[in-house]
Amino acid sequence: MPLFSDDLFLGAGATYMGTGPQSATATISATISGTTLTVAQYLSGDPLVVGQYVVGTSVTANSYITANLGNNQFTLSQTSTISSAATMYAAGNALLGDPSPMSLGVGPLGRLYVWDTIPQTLQAANIAASQTAAGAGNLTLTAGTSAKSVLRADGTTVIQLDVPRAISVAQVTAGNTVSVTVSGYDYYGQSMTSQLTSNPGGTATGTKAFYQIASVSVDGATGTAVTVGTTDKLGIPVRVIDAGYVVHAGWNNALGDDGGALTVAATATATSITGDVRGTYTPSTASNGIKRLVMTIALPALAVGPNSTRTGALGVTQA
Repeated sequence: MPLFSDDLFLGAGATYMGTGPQSATATISATISGTTLTVAQYLSGDPLVVGQYVVGTSVTANSYITANLGNNQFTLSQTSTISSAATMYAAGNALLGDPSPMSLGVGPLGRLYVWDTIPQTLQAANIAASQTAAGAGNLTLTAGTSAKSVLRADGTTVIQLDVPRAISVAQVTAGNTVSVTVSGYDYYGQSMTSQLTSNPGGTATGTKAFYQIASVSVDGATGTAVTVGTTDKLGIPVRVIDAGYVVHAGWNNALGDDGGALTVAATATATSITGDVRGTYTPSTASNGIKRLVMTIALPALAVGPNSTRTGALGVTQA
């Protein structure tokens, strides 16, 4: 989960917004010499700073603090006489022509996440080589180019891809319409399934990005040879619920934004037929193991900071 060590310090802080005045009544003991105010005693929660607006029962004319001379000495904008009671208006007050300070700030603020990846060339049969299913059951999985067989800690053998990507199922020739169920895990180890429909002579593309595939099953005889491989629909590592959160999408060493296809995260309760819980991106041209994707993503406060949630950062629980 993309949290950072300094998030504990990103709580609400003072900010200047609105136009209502905010003042602090201070009891001070001060003397005036020319245009210099010397404070002998000051009892208030607000400090004396340059720009403060000063009024009081014994002030002959309104004054502004224009300089801090040190040693409790402040230069005023005009000669004034102050005895004991005064109200100090902070810099940024509406009386100064500026917005006033308010008690709450805008924190916590979000961050930018840089997704940097070089996907390998997609392969039509690097998960399951060409085979004809005589009936319902699992296809035989074989790790091909840009994939490898991995034994997970729970004892499950899976086909692991170079990067999280959606799966494709292709019929070599026109066969039967069958339902295909892909089961496996995402980049964070959550188990997930995706159901596709393989039509005669066509290629079906999944909506979810898998990192590891445990099984691919069909609900009946395919009637022709089928293959299972990868696509260039890449899984975004953090949840993107709106295209506006993509600050920049760089592809193949180009400065301009890539004209690829973004599919935002599915936010409803996940099922085998819903989309990817974090979203996917398909670059404008085919991957080849050389082209680099650098996507800058704006993360909202729900994804980072002390009030962030797992869902806000990584999407709803997989299914």
